[in-house]
Amino acid sequence: MSTECSSYYNTDGVFVEAFSCPKPGSAAFAIYCCGFNDVKYCCDDPNSFFPYEYGYMWWLSVGALVGLSIAAVVLLAFLITVCVLCYLFIATKPSRLDNGLPLRAPGRKDASSLDVISDTVSSGNSIVQMPSCKS
Repeated sequence: MSTECSSYYNTDGVFVEAFSCPKPGSAAFAIYCCGFNDVKYCCDDPNSFFPYEYGYMWWLSVGALVGLSIAAVVLLAFLITVCVLCYLFIATKPSRLDNGLPLRAPGRKDASSLDVISDTVSSGNSIVQMPSCKS
């Protein structure tokens, strides 16, 4: 069984005569015409002939590389943004928990100078202060 590769003009513009596969002196299992319209050779895969020029595949490869490069830059920018945001989140956390309760008596400026600790109890509209026992 043999396949005929039709004549063509190669990438340099040189006319190449038609040939049959397998070529004399090549592998016996390379019975199919493979390649492109401007680069043809014999191979063992019946689905390896592409009906366009080899240069077209080169531009597809360049396009794929440009697309992958852009995707890599976007991914890198995303990862850097996530790292910066995580760092800012960790770095701006308070050093101790704030339970929201004041640590000094109302109306006093310095809690350490108090002789009597007052508990403030709210009853209705009036505020009653009750002194605590001191030992």
